[in-house]
Amino acid sequence: MAAFNCLVMMGVVVIQQLEGCSRMGRSAIKRATTKMPKKEPAASRKRTGAQNTDPAPLTPAYHTFTAEETDTLRKGVLTWYDRCKRDLPWRRLANAEPDLDRRAYSVWVSEVMLQQTQVSTVVDYYTKWMKTWPTLQDLAMASLEEVNEKWSGLGYYSRGRRLHQGAQKVVQDLGGHMPRTAEDLQKQLPGVGRYTAGAVASISYGQVTGVVDGNVIRVLCRLRSIGADFTTPAVTDALWNLANSLVDPNRPGDFNQAMMELGATVCTPKKALCGECPVQGLCRAYMKVELDSASSLQKFRKKGSNTQKGSISDIEECAAAASCPLCLPPGDQWDRSLGVANYPRKSAKKPSREEQTVTCVWERCGERGTPQYLLVQRPQKGLLAGMWEFPSMLLEKALTVKEREDVLRSRLQEVTGCEAPEQDPHYVGEVVHIFSHINQTYLVYFLRGVSVKAEEVEWRSALRWVTREEFLESAVPTAMKKILKLCEGQRLLGDVAEPSRKRKKDVGAIEPPAGRAKVDSKQRSIQSFFTATAKK
Repeated sequence: MAAFNCLVMMGVVVIQQLEGCSRMGRSAIKRATTKMPKKEPAASRKRTGAQNTDPAPLTPAYHTFTAEETDTLRKGVLTWYDRCKRDLPWRRLANAEPDLDRRAYSVWVSEVMLQQTQVSTVVDYYTKWMKTWPTLQDLAMASLEEVNEKWSGLGYYSRGRRLHQGAQKVVQDLGGHMPRTAEDLQKQLPGVGRYTAGAVASISYGQVTGVVDGNVIRVLCRLRSIGADFTTPAVTDALWNLANSLVDPNRPGDFNQAMMELGATVCTPKKALCGECPVQGLCRAYMKVELDSASSLQKFRKKGSNTQKGSISDIEECAAAASCPLCLPPGDQWDRSLGVANYPRKSAKKPSREEQTVTCVWERCGERGTPQYLLVQRPQKGLLAGMWEFPSMLLEKALTVKEREDVLRSRLQEVTGCEAPEQDPHYVGEVVHIFSHINQTYLVYFLRGVSVKAEEVEWRSALRWVTREEFLESAVPTAMKKILKLCEGQRLLGDVAEPSRKRKKDVGAIEPPAGRAKVDSKQRSIQSFFTATAKK
């Protein structure tokens, strides 16, 4: 009899290991004896066009969905989406546009703009963009300068440049027709990654393929208690496998948009609206929060009912938690104050690089007495490629005020090749602008004086004088607009400046940043640093 019992217990353990998860207490055997979900037929997998719709072979079942759970999730999310989705211009256009190429183009533009940018910001940019270039052919015929002007203020400017390059490739190399699958979109169009390709293919063409963006990552990690760093290859692969296995075969585009909408409006990063979630019953993170609350209540009461104890024991846990590549690392403790926001987790962000740039707002009196400002075009490659800015120079190291101003004078002479105004540059202040990986501090100076003659700089195509209105319509980075606003606040600009006798304080009296030497009163005049150069 003892031998028989031993064999039975060994069988239970084997079944538990095959299943990949267990229940606390008596529910362990019940869970272990349930049937594994059937593997999707090969023919069906081929039809979907997804890169890989099977769950990763090493993914514990605790972090996947059964067939029944998948069906429940699809119905719940789509029903909620039909009732609660936001009315957005790209959705209206995609639903109303019968031409597949125009539909794919409209979705492509929206998906590129929405990367790293809030929906409320994108709406106006998208509307203006589509009004200017309603088709791929229209965009392909535009100049990069025009594209940069339309993109100005949206940030991450390489997105607009690659969108322009992609439109030109479709028109010139693909006969004006967008690729029809996620795989071809990713292979053939510059700047189109796995997410954008999946979004365009599913929404525009109905390809049954999933998408994984920040919102979908958050939803899936909370639903299946995926607590490992989501930027690691193991977690990334698991999330894509989940997304591809969950996508609804009848409404792939709507399902993908519904998952993203759920993450953007309900399953938000910090204050999730769990009470409004259509799949709350499938959410392991929410179950953990409820367990934590129930445990705290039991401790407060010092004793609990049998019903309470039973509900706690039914909370499922990953059987391989100690070695599972998807679970919270052993050293990371559950933070009760965060609730479901314990998921997802990612590694600490790499500190941004600190940089300083000296820049000069140079004003001249243009035609009819209208103030104009000197702009210089940045190189066509690198950060802010092809954008226009005030004459600037990145400081390679910490400099004294005098050294800094010498750099500025050299830069002005370099870009104009002509003499500078008679007066010295005045320090105005600092403008801090945060790029994705750089904390940039602009040390702003102001010059007002005689202009450089047009014929003297005619050969310099990367230099122009613009009015304030032209400046605001040009392809200038947001940082340059901040700099212009700083000068306006100091009442320096010609169109807003007060008469000199009314100025309370000359801007030159403003102290330089702490830790730097003050300007030498015997400093040479700016004219001595500039000499006219011959035309090239």
